[in-house]
Amino acid sequence: MIETIVVGTDGSDTAEAAVLRAGELAQSTGASLHIVCAHGGAVPPDITSALLDRSAGVLHSRGIASECHARQGDAAEALLTVAEQEDADVIVVGNRGMHGNRRFLLGSVPDKVSHHAACSVLIVRTT
Repeated sequence: MIETIVVGTDGSDTAEAAVLRAGELAQSTGASLHIVCAHGGAVPPDITSALLDRSAGVLHSRGIASECHARQGDAAEALLTVAEQEDADVIVVGNRGMHGNRRFLLGSVPDKVSHHAACSVLIVRTT
């Protein structure tokens, strides 16, 4: 049974597709939905807050409630931390990540989450 879902966004079109899919899953299962956005470096906290508000607003317009979590640091770590804190049953991420050599050096968010999550991970095909 799915009771708690965590999804991440960075404001990109592909991340928003994952947020919508997570919202649909939450709506169909009655699960609570937590949206996570990480900030740091070039992304200031006020931008993160605006991205979360936008994602939550889109879901709200479809009748889907959500709770927002802004975290500083690495996106994968933020998702994993919130999932652990909220005792998530599923983490939803988009399939789009870094490409080329950078992906092998740093790893992609879907890759990191799928290898380190203590719950199921749904990787949404967004591209």
